[in-house]
Amino acid sequence: GMSLPLTYETRGAVAVITLNRPERHNAMSPEVVCRLADAFDRFEADPEMRVAVLTGAGTGSFCSGGDLELTLPLLSGARVPETEWDRRLAADREVLFRSTLKGAQGTKPVIAAINGHCLAGGFELMLATDIRIAADYARFGLPEARHALIPFAGALVRLPRQLPHAVAMELLLTGDQVEAGRLLALGLLNRVLPGNEVLPAAMAMAERIAANGPLAIAEIKRATAESLGRPLGEGFAIETESMDRVMSSDDAREGPRAFMERRAPVYTGT
Repeated sequence: GMSLPLTYETRGAVAVITLNRPERHNAMSPEVVCRLADAFDRFEADPEMRVAVLTGAGTGSFCSGGDLELTLPLLSGARVPETEWDRRLAADREVLFRSTLKGAQGTKPVIAAINGHCLAGGFELMLATDIRIAADYARFGLPEARHALIPFAGALVRLPRQLPHAVAMELLLTGDQVEAGRLLALGLLNRVLPGNEVLPAAMAMAERIAANGPLAIAEIKRATAESLGRPLGEGFAIETESMDRVMSSDDAREGPRAFMERRAPVYTGT
């Protein structure tokens, strides 16, 4: 039958979300935007899921961004809604923002397994993830300005926080593509590997994270996100709130006890 343009599958405690339009460079059509937003909502709401791995089908592209034929004209008003997906996206901009995790902070880690070129909205999607593993042949860029557009899925805010200012501005203003090695050296990527090793490495890391204390993971994400850009005193107060929540949990007693008893811990997330 027809394959879905975005797939969601679970492997143990890991949700694997795959952009599945390889013939269109995994561009985000209105349907993909809606399905991606729903996938992130589903992942966040499912207590069984601990970590998400986000990847693309094929070896050419991770994601080339918003579909220039379908999505961008819809958002600029150059195209009227034709499908249910079009209507949903046109009626509720929050769907667009949820699809790139712009806005409400999630509590669970997301790993990008970047299997190919990572451009425009795809690059913005990468910036929303916690950890990034990329194929050595992948190229990266934000070409929006060349099309008289701007990145609006978080990159104008996230990129200058994640890269040195001059590098962020060069990428944003020129639209030039850069190689994975340069972004690895700048710390925007965690690892660069041969293409066939990318997803296995992401899954292995996801499984290591999934074995850790779920409440600890959630508070690490919360405190780092909420304290970013705040004065030290405010940041420390946020961290102390996390400390109090974690130290009053069952898991915080189980972890050290299991270590002392030389056994695997059993975490409940409480």
